Amino acid sequence: MSDAGLVFHGDAELAPGLVDLAVNVRLRQPPGWLRAELARTLTELAAYPDPGPAQRAVAARHARPDDEVLLTAGAAEAFVLIARALRPRRAVVVHPQFTEPEAALLAAGHQVSRVLLTEAGGFRMDSAAIPADADLVVIGNPTNPTSVLHPAAQLAALARPGRVLVVDEAFMDAVPGEPETLSRARDVPGLLVVRSLTKTWGLAGLRIGYLLGAPGLLDRLRRAQPLWAVSAPALAAARACSSDLAAAEADTLAREADAQRAHLLGLLRAIPGIGLAGEQRAPFVLLRVPGGGQVRDALRRLGYAVRRGDTFPGLGPDWLRVAVRDPATSDAFARSLRTALSEVVR
Repeated sequence: MSDAGLVFHGDAELAPGLVDLAVNVRLRQPPGWLRAELARTLTELAAYPDPGPAQRAVAARHARPDDEVLLTAGAAEAFVLIARALRPRRAVVVHPQFTEPEAALLAAGHQVSRVLLTEAGGFRMDSAAIPADADLVVIGNPTNPTSVLHPAAQLAALARPGRVLVVDEAFMDAVPGEPETLSRARDVPGLLVVRSLTKTWGLAGLRIGYLLGAPGLLDRLRRAQPLWAVSAPALAAARACSSDLAAAEADTLAREADAQRAHLLGLLRAIPGIGLAGEQRAPFVLLRVPGGGQVRDALRRLGYAVRRGDTFPGLGPDWLRVAVRDPATSDAFARSLRTALSEVVR
């Protein structure tokens, strides 16, 4: 895989008429209460956005002081800020994972070392594989695309003086109770937690996320951020989605996704020749199929878009990522997958 594959994302798989199993946004549109909050901002767009109320709401959500929050235009901007503001001597990205952190580091002129987790190890974290001299380490939790949830204590143990530890928790609110989150861990040196609100709340087009970390570290990133980087509607979304009611609804959605994922995994395990990646906990699953590229093409002919796996370092063309949807959609997809496999594997 060339570095060009790092900028490939699931939306490139989509086309009119295809059922979208390639993108991990969980709602087709924001819920009604959130749309109402966004609509209220439309009469205020002449004013420059004020991040204060949203920053305070996010800080309260994670039991942190206000200055330990930096709001961003989606999680992707957070990775760009990290790449622009920091000067690591040895940056390490743990793969397979979301490719944007490495792409941002390379674009900023940094060299990147890769630590590749293996299928044989269930794509679980191997702490011993992290070079001792790494002063920037990036890992996802739960990890996209493997859907593996790493123990928070194991990740926190990677921290040490002089190292920035970046934990991408874009999908953590899709795990009921967020048992392995580091979002409230204020005693881990050099920790930066990246969060996104776009996946759970159907806001990919709005671009809203945030970083959590020590004030001095966030100040370095803030200086690399353009003025008014987060729009007024996005700030309203951050404030609304940080309320206690929103947190309760997110947990309900996470429990629904848990049941839906279990249903999909049960269907996949019943299909001969399918391989699954370890213990999966996110609202998407990673599977290995013989003739993956041909199967993906056959699925497109049958009406389904799934995410190719070969653009993720550490995976090959036989890996596919499939978003978790409602049981009826998963039932229909499993039938089509059986058909696709029968066409490819004869």
